[in-house]
Amino acid sequence: MVLPTGGGATGLWVLAGLLGTGLLMDAGAGAPRLPTVRRQVNEDWLRRYRSWVYGVGFGAQLGVGFATIVSVSAVYLAFSAALLASSPLGGALVGGAFGLIRAGAQFAVVRVDRVDRLASMASRLRRWDRPARLVAIGAEATVLAAILVTAVR
Repeated sequence: MVLPTGGGATGLWVLAGLLGTGLLMDAGAGAPRLPTVRRQVNEDWLRRYRSWVYGVGFGAQLGVGFATIVSVSAVYLAFSAALLASSPLGGALVGGAFGLIRAGAQFAVVRVDRVDRLASMASRLRRWDRPARLVAIGAEATVLAAILVTAVR
């Protein structure tokens, strides 16, 4: 596990504070709502543009991380961890690891080749929203525990 240490112990404590705040927001534990934009990838593009244009546009908007609805604080936390990393390479490792995990959902749709199949897949993926949120909260709690153990040493 790569833990950001650019600010030494201070950087770890800053990240722990951000992570704790993010956990409260994600769990809906009386904290303010997560700041986000209220837009999603435009589904009208499916019928308006060629499939490769839609794929590039969809991937670019989701890949940026902040251009569409952010549903869990992990997106902001990964960016913060990369900024607090001990080096550009450490930041790239944090960002790359997060990007690979986040891109995993794309593997579910890799064989979708028609609009009707995409709509069906979207419906199935929506059913996974709550379980995925719980997994994200669990992962955030695990990382927070690892950071606290590291910072206390």
